[in-house]
Amino acid sequence: MAVLRFDPFSDFDTMTKQLLGLGTDTGRVPRFMPVDLYKSGDHYVLLADLPGVDPGSIDVSVDNGTLTLTAERSGRSDEGVQWLTSERFFGRFRRQLTLGDGIDSEHISASYDNGVLSVTIPVAERARPRKVEIVQGSEGQRSIEATAS
Repeated sequence: MAVLRFDPFSDFDTMTKQLLGLGTDTGRVPRFMPVDLYKSGDHYVLLADLPGVDPGSIDVSVDNGTLTLTAERSGRSDEGVQWLTSERFFGRFRRQLTLGDGIDSEHISASYDNGVLSVTIPVAERARPRKVEIVQGSEGQRSIEATAS
């Protein structure tokens, strides 16, 4: 799987918006959603850090071979508060990944626990490694049959 729609100019766009005073009121928009991805047996596991995100705002969807993760962290009330440091982003997060042909997109599952979104992406049966058995046929001919294991 590879990251889809990587935009190397997004930092330039952000800097330009900040210089011109465009965009959100505070400039405190999410920059990225950090993820880990690994393969374990016959499935992939994607872990996305989303601390402080309302579980009801999380959406995981698959469309035309693209896995899309979206989530939102609500802003804080600034009334009567003098901020000394404000480093935590709020707003809408989005991450897209391209799924390969060997993925069983019908059986993707997700769970959210302690600020971590876990997405299990199974490998399709047809893409799993299998052993090919060689059977000796009559009169010295050989045939090869494939069996899924």
